[in-house]
Amino acid sequence: MLEVLGLLAVGVVAGVVSTVVSLASIISYPALLAFGLSPLAANVTNTVSLVFTGLGAAAGSRPELKGQGGAVLRLGWVSALGGATGALLLLITPSRTFELIAPFLIAIASLLLIRPPGVRPGGNHSVLARVALFAVAIYVGYFGAAGGILMFAVLTAILDQAPARVNAVKNVVSGLANLVAAVAFALFGPVVWWAVAPLAAGFLIGGWLGPSIARRLPGRSLRYLAAACGLAVAVTLGVDALT
Repeated sequence: MLEVLGLLAVGVVAGVVSTVVSLASIISYPALLAFGLSPLAANVTNTVSLVFTGLGAAAGSRPELKGQGGAVLRLGWVSALGGATGALLLLITPSRTFELIAPFLIAIASLLLIRPPGVRPGGNHSVLARVALFAVAIYVGYFGAAGGILMFAVLTAILDQAPARVNAVKNVVSGLANLVAAVAFALFGPVVWWAVAPLAAGFLIGGWLGPSIARRLPGRSLRYLAAACGLAVAVTLGVDALT
């Protein structure tokens, strides 16, 4: 019971953090390790549970998602395909390579968040932008720690919108990548189902609460907060990968 309550609390906090600064896995993944799960089991269990963050975030982001159905459809299929590719890679290859390059990806994405306004690489019709989105979705499906930061960085380059509206699209699009990966892991991965239920419930609650917090953050503060957290995460993951 204490483990269940602990994972529920972890899920709520991580769900809020996911929708505000895209760092759910940095909280939930180490928590699952602390509860005794192996790294692979913790990774796939976390991904399955994260689906409920996307559901909660979509429900809590209705004002920001208004009129964005077209953008979600155009970008969602790319993200879903990338999530499926990442899940396949995780199931058939070791994760050491991604663990080594993840800190660099996160650091680059974090720096992109604080680029001068108006610098955009071609909008949402750019082939390069879609390739970048696909690559990030692969990472989300494969490992996913701080993948939301990468997704947020790419979408801020694609969508010329306020950060809170971009964040809402990010929650849905990255949720699609998680959903496809979660289906694959549920069928073929070592998911620890007793941990999924309380963690997923917490993610659902936290994901629903997070957008109301995000929309109250002034202007570019959401980008700066995500960038600062992302750089801290990059350093932490880099040290862990090399030790």
